[in-house]
Amino acid sequence: MKFASLGLRPELVRAVFDAGYSTPTPVQERAIPVALDGGDLIACAQTGTGKTAAFLLPTLHCLAAGRTLRHPRGLILTPTRELAAQVGGMAATYGAQLRLRSAVIFGGVGMEPQTRRLRSGLDLLIATPGRLLDHLRRKQVHLGQIEVVVFDEADRMLDMGFLPDVRRVIGVLPSKRQNLFFSATMPDEIENLIRRTTNNPTLVEVTRRASPVSAIEQVVYLVAMTRKKELLASLLKKPDLGQTLVFTRTKARANQLVRYLEHSGRRVTAIHGNKSQSARTRALNGFRCGSIDTLIATDIAARGIDVDGISHVVNFDLPSLPADYVHRIGRTARAGASGNAVSLAAPEERSQLAAIERLVGKVIPRGTIVGFPVVAEETGLRRQSSRSPRRTRSESVAGQASFHRADGRRERPRRRRGRAA
Repeated sequence: MKFASLGLRPELVRAVFDAGYSTPTPVQERAIPVALDGGDLIACAQTGTGKTAAFLLPTLHCLAAGRTLRHPRGLILTPTRELAAQVGGMAATYGAQLRLRSAVIFGGVGMEPQTRRLRSGLDLLIATPGRLLDHLRRKQVHLGQIEVVVFDEADRMLDMGFLPDVRRVIGVLPSKRQNLFFSATMPDEIENLIRRTTNNPTLVEVTRRASPVSAIEQVVYLVAMTRKKELLASLLKKPDLGQTLVFTRTKARANQLVRYLEHSGRRVTAIHGNKSQSARTRALNGFRCGSIDTLIATDIAARGIDVDGISHVVNFDLPSLPADYVHRIGRTARAGASGNAVSLAAPEERSQLAAIERLVGKVIPRGTIVGFPVVAEETGLRRQSSRSPRRTRSESVAGQASFHRADGRRERPRRRRGRAA
């Protein structure tokens, strides 16, 4: 199938082709026709599957078919600044042959330039929830003419505490609109939000929810917490490591690793919430162009990282939430390429490792490196991890909603009790 057969405007098809794409990914192939029909959509897709184009292309198509107004008719909400900037860049690329005006607003920078841009008129607004509310409170943006709203990385907005802000934004939107939800996992709170927001939505699910990309080779090194830095430095000396993204649980740990690895021969920098927006942008641009080959990041800051060619993702600290493991390793093996996910697990993290293995449905292979004795692993960990995978809270599907699948079948997920949103 080609993009031209999806029903998109010729200008969009040409722009996509000029960007180097001719064949849609599975999520694009299934989501775009549903969105073009004007119905509400829920798309569950991993990172790196082309979901940004899956909502941008039909949104731009819809806006191009209408008349230009002073206030935005399309709204895309994203959880992070980096992701908002990335979506804005792609909107400019795909909409290059359309006479549409767009703007990107997020925190960490001055409001006045954004205010001037909002006052000049636009068709599409891409925003983080917090900064959008700031402009709404100052009456600098009007959302009463929104026709389509996209919730990108909905699960991450929940994790970052943005759900109350999202509800406030929804409260000022017109009741008659199209809603497009894109998420890698479907926690209960997001299910409740979808149930209260959408009207008979279509569910598009291209892979098992929260399962890692099959092209990623995963390995775990069992190591004492005190020797993790040494082991990471040893791993980074391997000649097969190209662009490498290292995840830590805290900002302080990210800074510590940068200082520790400064003399390793790798070009290292960090990206996290305490960095200024200009510093974060410089770090990300350096990583994209290759002047930085090792980027140390926290989960929140890395959510917007979309860089082709990342060969390795390293979990220096195992995530507290198993679903975050999926988000992390999805930064490699993008666009059909292969990739590697390396995790350093200390004895104190055995419960996180067990939870991750239950989620992915298998025991992740253990690796060894000369000079780093394997820390004894509790037998209960492997025994627990090797059980048949169970559905986790983050894998559940809208417990009280009824969806129409893209293949025409009706899906009514199992009802269960849960905390109301």
